[in-house]
Amino acid sequence: MRALSPPARSARTLLSGLLMALMAIGALITTTAPAQADTTICEQFGSTTIQGRYVVQNNRWGTTAAQCISATSTGFKVTQADGAVATNGAPKSYPSVYNGCHYTNCSPGTNLPAQLGTISSAPSSISYTYVSGAVYDAAYDIWLDPEPKKDGVNRTEIMIWFNKVGPIQPVGAPVGTATVGGRSWQLWSGNNGGNDVLSFVAPSAIDSWSFDVMDFVRATVARGMAQNNWYLTSVQAGFEPWENGAGLAVNSFSSTVNTGGSGPGPDPGTPAACKVAYATNVWPGGFTANVTITNTSSAAVDNWKLGFTLPSGQSVTSAWNAGVAPSSGAVTASPVSHNARIAPGGSQTFGFQGTYTGAFAQPAGFTLNGSACTTA
Repeated sequence: MRALSPPARSARTLLSGLLMALMAIGALITTTAPAQADTTICEQFGSTTIQGRYVVQNNRWGTTAAQCISATSTGFKVTQADGAVATNGAPKSYPSVYNGCHYTNCSPGTNLPAQLGTISSAPSSISYTYVSGAVYDAAYDIWLDPEPKKDGVNRTEIMIWFNKVGPIQPVGAPVGTATVGGRSWQLWSGNNGGNDVLSFVAPSAIDSWSFDVMDFVRATVARGMAQNNWYLTSVQAGFEPWENGAGLAVNSFSSTVNTGGSGPGPDPGTPAACKVAYATNVWPGGFTANVTITNTSSAAVDNWKLGFTLPSGQSVTSAWNAGVAPSSGAVTASPVSHNARIAPGGSQTFGFQGTYTGAFAQPAGFTLNGSACTTA
């Protein structure tokens, strides 16, 4: 939802005389400079670095009202957040801290963008301070794009809403629930006019958490909103305020992206690369599913990942010949040691048992290593 690029900064003429020199120094703004303790940023798109590896940005893109943040050694605090915008539209801003690249402003030493298929894990931690008397969400953003993009808007935005205060909602509409990282989330999906957005909304406020960013990325790939040959360009943590917001703070933030995986696998854009047969045995409140994956491409598929979304009310209780995680919502089936390869024209079969409530239904579609499959 941050779709505006920072304005160009005009050159400033040094004027003679001591007073004019002091005025020019006061007006000079450096886009990204190492932060000292409690560095104050009031410039609309002003930023600084902390810990020698992350960028803190003011990012006031949706209002002309004043906003200031104070960058600390481990995060930042919103010290001024004037004005309000309509709660049925976009927020005022996104003050945040990030690892990666945002409109060509890359954090020091980052290894992002990185192709998803090469990332083995991306551990991160976040700690927030919340306030009353404001309307806002506490949002952790994960940006994905088909290209190693360092500038402009990415194709898909994953939002993790750690907290929601006031009459606001994510982009799009609710599409069910999912269990990711051992927590339950309400899922929203939509498009803000510039990029697709998949939002994971916590049912109640989360003050702090350590987790793997790739758990959310894999859940997004399983829903067909990204592919394994896409790139992770940045991870960002902050707030989207609609009304007020002074006192909101990211107390601490960490992000590491571990690469060295096997790569993106088969070309996800290859048509008819796979076919899936989904056979079920259903009884009141329970079912089993036997799933057969056929490789219809001319190349072997190694370390396959089959993504699909279980209809609302369904949950996996056990599985055989594969691991299936999480237990509900957007899930990914992964092979065990003896069936990790699917030869050209060959197939592998796995199964699982589950429970359900309401009317029973089958998944609407499947993806194999990010590529959509036909169904038998």
